[in-house]
Amino acid sequence: MTPQTLQIIQIIWALCAFLTIVFVLLHSPKGDGLGGIGGQSQMFTSTKSAENALNRITWALAITFISFTAILAKFGSPT
Repeated sequence: MTPQTLQIIQIIWALCAFLTIVFVLLHSPKGDGLGGIGGQSQMFTSTKSAENALNRITWALAITFISFTAILAKFGSPT
């Protein structure tokens, strides 16, 4: 691989890492915690389709991140 290709992969890899963190933080918590006692947990839940879209995007980003990690580990940095 050329150094330019590795640099592009590193940029995409870093972007995937950042976006994975952002999308994981956007997920609604699965546990109700203390809010489930009084019924407040129902007030802030997102729709099912939005949660499915977040799940798919998060999984795609995570798989892309892991794939690029393996590629970068195999071919190394362009030093």
